[in-house]
Amino acid sequence: MDRVPKLTRDDAVSVVRNPLAFIAERWTPHPRTVQRAAFAALAMAVVIVVTGGAVRLTGSGLGCPTWPTCTDDSLTTTRAMGFHGVIEFGNRMLTYVLCAAVGWAIIAARSQKPWRHSLTRQGWWQFWIVMGNAVLGGIVVLVGLNPYTVAAHFLLSTALITVATVMWQRSREGDTAPRPLVGKAVQQLVWFLVAASGLLIAVGTVVTGAGPHAGDSKEVARIPIDWETVAKLHAVLAWIVVTLTFALWFVLKAVDAPKGPLSRTRDLFLILLGQGVIGYVQYFTHLPEFLVGLHMLGSCLMWIGVLRVLLSLRERPEAVTGLPGQPAEAASLAKA
Repeated sequence: MDRVPKLTRDDAVSVVRNPLAFIAERWTPHPRTVQRAAFAALAMAVVIVVTGGAVRLTGSGLGCPTWPTCTDDSLTTTRAMGFHGVIEFGNRMLTYVLCAAVGWAIIAARSQKPWRHSLTRQGWWQFWIVMGNAVLGGIVVLVGLNPYTVAAHFLLSTALITVATVMWQRSREGDTAPRPLVGKAVQQLVWFLVAASGLLIAVGTVVTGAGPHAGDSKEVARIPIDWETVAKLHAVLAWIVVTLTFALWFVLKAVDAPKGPLSRTRDLFLILLGQGVIGYVQYFTHLPEFLVGLHMLGSCLMWIGVLRVLLSLRERPEAVTGLPGQPAEAASLAKA
């Protein structure tokens, strides 16, 4: 058995000065490890959205009435806070799990050889979004669940999912220049789909902010518009997104596009159908909490699906490197 090297004084100084570089010098993760770390960060970004929805739908938004502590006298929830305090405080604790997942993704990306700077930056972007959203979540509590801050809280979570999805995709690609797989017209159609989907999510936050689920049993301010009217606008936008997705699938089939964009578009279409069914059922059954929670999960999956369609329109092959002094053509033939 190999002896574990002792930690010298210079090593200790190196850890303090740059812990990521210290770890990277001593650990080289398998590419699959980096991919799993990126996926874990994405999965936790979705989980934190769903659990945040559970806080709202159980009326636990003010279960901990202040921030950053739970009460004026206690950092954690107390027995007097009851069920709502446990739900709200539990969601706060999940933020640390999310930070751990993002931290693992950053360490794995930084330790990969060669060092992929862009992948590491995407991990750090996630970290700062999480920190910003944690502060915004505290503001949401301090202003008594103001619906506009709640909407901003959800949209910032969507931004986190965006960066996490891109990092997950990039962890499975090389760092060469992207090569388009479809023409300009198809790319423009997909960008219309991305814009419509983003607008759909934004209007969905308005529906939530005006709807009956205020997030707490106390009197909470709502966005002063008729939520049913906005819900109908939300439904119209959903049909536009579905139509654009079907049109994209038809165009991809017509131009004999590669399998990647086709399969991603098919997956998105299926997600949209499921999300549409849930949306209509929850509307006509007066917004039961369970279905609203499923709809929030569907919103995350829909956005990830849209981003995966966008990212499937190009490819970044792994860079081929041979032995020192070996020509690139020879390395390519050797790999083949």
